[in-house]
Amino acid sequence: MLTVDFDRLGLRPGDRVLDLGCGAGRHAFEMYRRGADVVAFDQDADELAGVRELFAAMREAGEVPDGAEADVKEGDALALPFADGEFDRVVAAEVLEHIPDDIGALRELVRVTRPGGTVALTVPRWFPEVVSWKLSEEYHDVPGGHIRIYTDKELASKAAGAGLEVTGHGYAHGLHSPYWWIKCAVGVTNDDHPLARAYHRLLVWEIMSQPRVLRWASRVLDPLIGKSLVLYCRKPERSRDR
Repeated sequence: MLTVDFDRLGLRPGDRVLDLGCGAGRHAFEMYRRGADVVAFDQDADELAGVRELFAAMREAGEVPDGAEADVKEGDALALPFADGEFDRVVAAEVLEHIPDDIGALRELVRVTRPGGTVALTVPRWFPEVVSWKLSEEYHDVPGGHIRIYTDKELASKAAGAGLEVTGHGYAHGLHSPYWWIKCAVGVTNDDHPLARAYHRLLVWEIMSQPRVLRWASRVLDPLIGKSLVLYCRKPERSRDR
């Protein structure tokens, strides 16, 4: 289940790409499959171990183009262990809402992006997130949970303040917002509730089979109640007098 549109990001084979806060690696795997040289970065060593194993399995299965490379790196988003301008593309998907110093994290990811490189930032969208917070404290008030709710304007402003040009935006996962509202209403960990189980089966059907009716429903719902906001950004080229 991808949130970022890699065509809009400008991803090309051979690009060096950072997946910041990669989690289980969903975006890193797709970028690797498309021929990018990927670094999956996270502070969770257990998650990274699983990502490393799947990278290796993809190579062995012949799922990646010749020459593509992938690795994992553990560390802190506020002190990235990479050189200035090291990456052509950076993805930070559903990460910033967890970081107290989100501005510091934005500055770091801008630092490691090359001039002219592109960045995709995704966060939970304001309206679906507000509904979830109002329905359940358990949804967000947990160690490592969501600590803020972004408006579109706030995220764009912070991205610009960190040195990025916002080139476009989008919304994703409109079918997923009602699922989380149901979960928040019946209990976030109550996976056995009949309504939660039924809706989960719908989402599995969407992901595995991509039926036409659900693709159409997503196109309608994404702009209205899309669970995620996606900003596409560009780091400006250096001025000629530098």
